[in-house]
Amino acid sequence: MNEKSLLDVVSRRITELAKKAAIEVPSDVARALDDALVREEAALENHDPLASSAGRDVLRAIKENIDIAFSSRLPMCQDTGMFLVFCDVGRSMFLVSGDWEDAINDGLKKAIESVPYRRSVVSDPLFERTNTQNNLPAVFHWALSDGEGLRVSVLLKGFGSENCSGVRMLRPTDGPKEVVSAVSDIMRTAGGKPCPPVFLGIGLGGTMDDAARMSKRALLRDYGTAHPDSRYAELESQVLASVNRLGIGPGGLGGVGTALSVAIEKGPTHIAGLPLAVSVNCWADRKFRIDVIHRPDGSWKVEEILYA
Repeated sequence: MNEKSLLDVVSRRITELAKKAAIEVPSDVARALDDALVREEAALENHDPLASSAGRDVLRAIKENIDIAFSSRLPMCQDTGMFLVFCDVGRSMFLVSGDWEDAINDGLKKAIESVPYRRSVVSDPLFERTNTQNNLPAVFHWALSDGEGLRVSVLLKGFGSENCSGVRMLRPTDGPKEVVSAVSDIMRTAGGKPCPPVFLGIGLGGTMDDAARMSKRALLRDYGTAHPDSRYAELESQVLASVNRLGIGPGGLGGVGTALSVAIEKGPTHIAGLPLAVSVNCWADRKFRIDVIHRPDGSWKVEEILYA
């Protein structure tokens, strides 16, 4: 398979998965919502002061919404989001990024026209704000990886929750306690605006922009998967517990489940700082992945994974 044929295959697979991603909730998200409903019902039975029958009803409505979206083949939310594309390139793989970005954008465009997606992207952020009419271009992040092929991970990022995201430039002397406090403060300010229960992606380290990028990548992690470093896994648990103690709850109507999951990504940083970025995502953590595998015999294999 030559590069052009490979590009065509990837573009078609992108179309297929992007059509599903707006409609079918990922399986890990479905599990997260099921778990949240069980916890809310148990809290009500146990007379937990944070428990909320209204919050429980919001979770039931979300599950009903998911079923309707699946059966009607319509998007699960009117905000079909902005595409974030993470391309992890194997060190031995030669790629011309422009051609790949064109192929991925073309695959997304066909899905947008088919579903349909809401046209939600403007070409200029401040003055004309002219709608591009195709929800493009996607936002691309390229990185080298230790693999031999290419991994394309796509996130559909809604802006009700994006507008509640934030960055804090913490002091280098700050520790886990201050990280927990800063994230909780961001969510306290957000309240019910990001359509909770939410997924929280946290980036720690790097520069301000790098922390923000890491926080977005963190949203790709499967629900129920902890950070491999036990210290950061414990910090994820502490942040989750603190945010849930806020009592914002599903739909902002109270309850024990304000956040479904917390995922942290970290990186080296300067001795004088501790950048912290928090990407807030609503309950609809829509994502998919394509792996372009370079076989030892020189041939290519394309594997697609919809987290559903």
